[in-house]
Amino acid sequence: MTSYLIFRTDRIGDFLLTIILINSIKRNDPNSIITVISSKKNYHFIKSFKIINEVIILKNTLPDKIKLIYKLRSSYYDNIIVHDSKNRSSIISLFLKYGRKIIPNNNLNISYIDSIKEIISKLNYNFIESDLNTLKYRDHNFSKDFNEDFILLHFDEKWIYDDYITEYTNIEPLKDELISFISLLLTVTNKRLVITTGIRSPNILNNIINTGLNSRVKVFKELDFLDLEVLISKSKLLISCHGSVSHVAAAHKIKQIDIIEEKQSNFYSKWTSHFRNYNSIHRMPFAQLSSDIIKLL
Repeated sequence: MTSYLIFRTDRIGDFLLTIILINSIKRNDPNSIITVISSKKNYHFIKSFKIINEVIILKNTLPDKIKLIYKLRSSYYDNIIVHDSKNRSSIISLFLKYGRKIIPNNNLNISYIDSIKEIISKLNYNFIESDLNTLKYRDHNFSKDFNEDFILLHFDEKWIYDDYITEYTNIEPLKDELISFISLLLTVTNKRLVITTGIRSPNILNNIINTGLNSRVKVFKELDFLDLEVLISKSKLLISCHGSVSHVAAAHKIKQIDIIEEKQSNFYSKWTSHFRNYNSIHRMPFAQLSSDIIKLL
């Protein structure tokens, strides 16, 4: 059995690239043993994947890093893949026992999926499109009773100017603009609408909820990411600002409208070049943005 130690000590969206790599490894070598070094942010999510044998958190204090090195040194790894390209991961890997170490190609002109294909090639494996179906080896049921034909609007902090990168275009809606947009979504799609939030529900949405929503609208605030993933997988369309949810929609081949910053288009294309059923739209003042979203429905 071939053993793999894979470092992915950042966020959930980043790991949704690594699971493409893991899918390919497991398909080419079903008996492989895979250990992932995670962060606190993505540990719970990574643990939900049945094809991963062990997940270990990398804590950021020096004593904890030393303890981790001693723990990992008790094993030999045929392959170490520093997929997060973090200095801390590279340094820890120096002290471990392994046959081969791979660090991804971070050339600015190469997409992340092409970098993954390079790693797969170095392992003497092949890549096929079904490796992109990253969320198939799961066993998680949505904890709330909801099963409708719906589209999903993920209204998180990226819509709120002061809560996101203030150098980016302001897309924050006025209350009346958001109410009108919700109404248009219901009319044009003729489907139920689910609105989800990030870890903190925006005040503008809370104000609208307090004044009353259309009965065809359901709001789920501050969901666990595993629940959010299941909701996205059941939706007919995802509308969101680019993030982890975008990767989930792509993995499930859910149609999506992904809102990105125009001056960062090249950066986003590195992440999204393998996305299926994908449409992107640039951030712009909400009146124009909402109009352009409606045109893409």
